[in-house]
Amino acid sequence: MDAPRARNPQAVLFACGLNSVRSPMAEALLKQMFPQALYVKSAGARKGELDPFAVAVMAELGQDISGHKPMTFEELDDWEGLNFDLIITLSPEAHHKALELTRTVAADVEYWPTPDPTTTEGSRDQKLAAYREVCDGLSMRIRRRFAKAGAASG
Repeated sequence: MDAPRARNPQAVLFACGLNSVRSPMAEALLKQMFPQALYVKSAGARKGELDPFAVAVMAELGQDISGHKPMTFEELDDWEGLNFDLIITLSPEAHHKALELTRTVAADVEYWPTPDPTTTEGSRDQKLAAYREVCDGLSMRIRRRFAKAGAASG
């Protein structure tokens, strides 16, 4: 059961293993849904390369993430500091990393177990279908979790 949240977060960090598929998708989705309401970034436990299937699936939604530069927690910290009040982790590796961080950073951590579509075998269409499924799942969770943030406008 989720603990009741005292406030809506102002700054959200999505984190996964490589910051190449799930976390950049989630970052783009949340920014699209609430462009003014929140500050959103993503990072990975390790550094990856941006995944072309993730770029293709987001392009289908009118989102261009081709300029996303995968970053580790450490790089993000060096770049701008880890001033987030909510870290949403999408993989076990990122979750452990975020929990380590919260010893020194005052942030809530939520774990949203999200399948890794890069492990999908098969044709291009089968792979794209797996990425779309992950994207749809993230979109639904984001809408549910952050509906209150956009409620002021309607």
